[in-house]
Amino acid sequence: MSTIVLLFLVGIGLLAADVFVSSFLLAICGGVAMLGGCAFAYESYGVLGAGFAAAAALVLLGGTIYLELVVLPRTRFGKGLVVESTSGASSQPPVAQADIVGKPAQALTTLAPSGYVLVEGRRYEAFCQAGHVPKGTELKVIGLDNFRLIVAKA
Repeated sequence: MSTIVLLFLVGIGLLAADVFVSSFLLAICGGVAMLGGCAFAYESYGVLGAGFAAAAALVLLGGTIYLELVVLPRTRFGKGLVVESTSGASSQPPVAQADIVGKPAQALTTLAPSGYVLVEGRRYEAFCQAGHVPKGTELKVIGLDNFRLIVAKA
């Protein structure tokens, strides 16, 4: 009996420890330990003992999952495990609207042939059909191409 309880405790401990490790290895080992406890119960106590052990294993497993997914995130410790803040910044430049065509632009970077331009105080990705344009060159927006501007020398 003590071997069965020990295998169940080891299984639950490994399942609980799996929260802190980024793999399912501990969960698999915990499941195997609990199955081993059920197998040992079958060997020692027969079908009825194995049925009780399997029911106990399912109750323990359900309780562990409930604690990990419902209770733990609400605790102070659990909240420390989750990153909830964001930087509020975007990694992509804003998408240009059609009304920007015809406006003046200034090359913020060297366009060879792609780079960044400044139009009305906003930074956009741009493409120059003329090829290489040095930084600081005055340009004009002549069109849109998917998510970037098409510019030409003014």
